[in-house]
Amino acid sequence: MTTHFPGYIKTYPNMDEAFPFYLGLHRLTNGFRAHRHDFLEFSYVVDGSGSETIDGVNHPMVPGTFTFILPYQVHELFTEPGGTLVLYNCNFGMELLYESGLSGGFGGLFAGLAELPPYARFEGPAMEEMRSRIEEMFRESRSRERWRDTLLKAKLTETLVRFDRYRRRDAEASSPAAPRAGAGAGRSSVWDAIYYIHSNYQDELSLTDLARRFSFSVSRMSEVIKEATGQTFVRLVHDLRLRQAASLLVSTDMSVTDIAHEVGFGSYKTFVRMFKEAKGVAPTEFRKRKRIPGGDAPTSVS
Repeated sequence: MTTHFPGYIKTYPNMDEAFPFYLGLHRLTNGFRAHRHDFLEFSYVVDGSGSETIDGVNHPMVPGTFTFILPYQVHELFTEPGGTLVLYNCNFGMELLYESGLSGGFGGLFAGLAELPPYARFEGPAMEEMRSRIEEMFRESRSRERWRDTLLKAKLTETLVRFDRYRRRDAEASSPAAPRAGAGAGRSSVWDAIYYIHSNYQDELSLTDLARRFSFSVSRMSEVIKEATGQTFVRLVHDLRLRQAASLLVSTDMSVTDIAHEVGFGSYKTFVRMFKEAKGVAPTEFRKRKRIPGGDAPTSVS
């Protein structure tokens, strides 16, 4: 079990691109340390065995296991001594689900995610179908074909829908009347608040308004955000704004001033200072480096 403080991962390949999506095939021999992040992630095991702990609950990782990680969930991977765990791992921005029109907050496509198991083990034909679907997505992610991003978004949505259907059938078949782990109005309200922040970070958000909207006291709202995300409310909002700013710098010709206002910064100077602190370079230099031909080749499969 996890005995050390989890790390906070703030980046993944292609995160700052116009299409924030990365799918890789990985071979783990020493597991992967406990960590959390503010983006979405799924994994699918194709060979080997091990286990994974998500928010303190452990489950086996064997061929056919599909895991879907919500933002800020602490998770850690373990491999068998001397063994290798081979799995596809996909990281992507939550905005891809907003654009699909299917997320609808935690009342839409992912209603019940906080109450249902974050994993399912596909078996028989369903296991092969899921593997084939992900392999096709993997090949498409490395192509430069016309409509690549549109097709990947559709395949991602279908993959998550298939996972959600399979998991719900499993849960109902195993214990149709049993209460699901993690159920509770309080937990759902916290996830709704986090989703709201992700959807409205560019606006003038305040902790007071957020607390009123979700029926928390201001002090309790501050506490639950820190407990769920590992960050303060202000730090969370700033990180989301800076991430979107980086994407706009790479994918558009908008001026730095317009980008600062677009993502929610009222002060240009504050934006430049915070961007430089987060990325190590000023916005103009960041744009220049990212647009160097051949400077952002896809990461090789490990």
